[in-house]
Amino acid sequence: MVFLLLAGCGQSTVVTRKPIERPTQRPHATRPVGPSYTVQRGDTLYGIAFRNKQDFKDIAAWNGIVSPYVIYPGQVLKLSPATGPQVASRFPTPPAPRPDPQGLAPTGKPNRTSGTVQRVATDSGVSGQSSPDPQPVTAPVAVSPARAENGSTEASTSTTPAVGTALSWRWPTAGDVVSRFVAGDPTRQGINIGGAAGQVVNAAADGVVVYSGAGLIGYGELVIVKHNDEFLSAYGHNRKRLVAEGESVRAGQPIAEMGRSGAARDMLHFEIRRKGKPVDPLAHLPRR
Repeated sequence: MVFLLLAGCGQSTVVTRKPIERPTQRPHATRPVGPSYTVQRGDTLYGIAFRNKQDFKDIAAWNGIVSPYVIYPGQVLKLSPATGPQVASRFPTPPAPRPDPQGLAPTGKPNRTSGTVQRVATDSGVSGQSSPDPQPVTAPVAVSPARAENGSTEASTSTTPAVGTALSWRWPTAGDVVSRFVAGDPTRQGINIGGAAGQVVNAAADGVVVYSGAGLIGYGELVIVKHNDEFLSAYGHNRKRLVAEGESVRAGQPIAEMGRSGAARDMLHFEIRRKGKPVDPLAHLPRR
C-alpha cells in the first residue's frame, strides 16, 4: 500500500502553456506620402486651398471629401494626388457626416444650412487632435453684421454663376496701382491699390463669400469671394470686413473697408485666382 502511494506521488502531469499573443494595434488611417496639411480649428477647405494655391475641388477629390465639404480638426489632408506607399497616421478616419438639423449661425441663432461654405467643428475641445467621435458642423448661410443686429435670420441663398458664364469684372476700389502682379513671385500674386483708411472695397463680380477672417498669414483682414467653379477673388489688408461667410454679394457691393492690416500702408491687396492659381488681375479688370 505504501509502495502504491509513493508510486502515485512520483507521477505528475506537465501542462504546456502557449505564449500569450497580444493583438497588434492597427492604425486608424494613413498619412499620405507627399505634401499634406493637418486641419486646425477654424479652417475651411477654401482657405486651405487658397493658402496652398490649389483648387478646392482637387483637394476634395484627393481626400474623398464631398459636398458640403465637412472637415475636422486633426484631419490630415493630401495636397497632391496620392502616389507611392502610405505611412500609418495617428488620426482616425472621420465618420460619415451626420446632418445637423439645427445648423447654428455665427450669431448662435438657428439658420438654414448651405453646402456652399463650411467650417470645421470648433467645439471639439482640442485643436489638431482627433476626438473619439468627431462631430461635423456644416456651416449655415451666414448673415451680415447689419442683418444680425436687426434680428433677421434670412440670408441670401443665390448661387454663383455656372462654369463658362462670362464674368463682368469691375475695379474693387479707386486708387493707383502701387504694386503689380509678377508670375511665379510668391510676394506678387496680385496687385496693390493705394488709398485711404476706411475707403470702400467692393466685390469685383457677383459671387458668394467663402472666407471672411484674418487666419491667413500675410493678408490681414481678408475676404474671399467665389464667383463660379473657376474663379475666386481675394481682398486683403482691410481695416474692417463687412460680409460674412456664406453671404451672396453683387458686383460693386461694399464688402470691406480699406486698411493696413498686415501691410505698411493703407491699400487693398487684390487677387484673382483661376482654378486655385493666381492670375494677373489687370488682364481681367477693365482698362481705366
